[in-house]
Amino acid sequence: MLVHLRLTVPAALTDDVLDLLADDDRTANLTRCRGASISPEGDLVECDVARELAGEVIGRLKELGLHQSGGIVVTTPTSTPFAAARRLGEIAPGDPDDAVIWDMVVEQCWAASRPTISYLLFFVLATLLAAIAVITDSAVLVIGAMVVGPEFGTVAAIAAGLVLRRPRLARRAVAVLVGGIVVSVTVVAVLSLVGGLTGLVTQDMVTRARPQTGFIWHPDRWSFIVALIAGAAGVLALTTSRANAMVGVFISVTTIPAVGNLALALGLGAPSEIRGSAAQLAVNLGGMVLAGVLVLVLQRLLWVPTLAASQRLFNRREMDRRRARDDDPAQPTR
Repeated sequence: MLVHLRLTVPAALTDDVLDLLADDDRTANLTRCRGASISPEGDLVECDVARELAGEVIGRLKELGLHQSGGIVVTTPTSTPFAAARRLGEIAPGDPDDAVIWDMVVEQCWAASRPTISYLLFFVLATLLAAIAVITDSAVLVIGAMVVGPEFGTVAAIAAGLVLRRPRLARRAVAVLVGGIVVSVTVVAVLSLVGGLTGLVTQDMVTRARPQTGFIWHPDRWSFIVALIAGAAGVLALTTSRANAMVGVFISVTTIPAVGNLALALGLGAPSEIRGSAAQLAVNLGGMVLAGVLVLVLQRLLWVPTLAASQRLFNRREMDRRRARDDDPAQPTR
């Protein structure tokens, strides 16, 4: 698997950048368009890099100061059906699915911690779904609210900011997350208050026994364990670009349902539900941030040695299989 680098390079840095990228064991399809870059004035350089080495290459480009004086754009091709791509994949250490490009992780976290209208709208809509799930005691709606909720990206950004020593990122992510919770709780609490005054919603709908959704405001040790596992899985999926795993994370923790239950309880005046929902919310967020921090710390310290060890193990097993196949005449040849 390759990533594509599109670099706008000031003329003074072009030779250094080309010397860095000209290594056949690192890149393919290296091209230069002289004078193609208008701002900054200079050259346009493009190449394909093995994903496993992309972080190293980007780091060395930044050491040259290209991120300050020029531009670095990283994209992922959908398909690379040519021989040099296969060669790079074989030479590069580890597996591309395990590679972590830290600059991309940081960019994703900054994007997730932007205070946008769409973020707040998704937060409010997810909280409304969770509130209706409480009223109707519907587990299906609880799952829907979890999937719609946009909060995990900001939780991951908090963990990344703490581990990668980017306090501004952590502060902004906390502010965006708290803002989403406050706005959502306020909107749904006001709507539930109006619903209570009109008879559409009653306090009994929230405080009655709810076999399908009662877990939302009853935190226990399993709530914390689930939050830890989901937080670890989510951060691992984020760093290794496994987007398909994120859906499972979204429907694992009851962060948004707890916010919905909290808003309803505030609007209808149910103190025990308020306390339970707030505790569930704290358990979920605390567990996910803690797990995210631990995963990122372990990745920073142990990921590269672990990948190197696994590659040696897998290569040894592959060699043993080939040797066994060669020694057994009954085995079909390929």
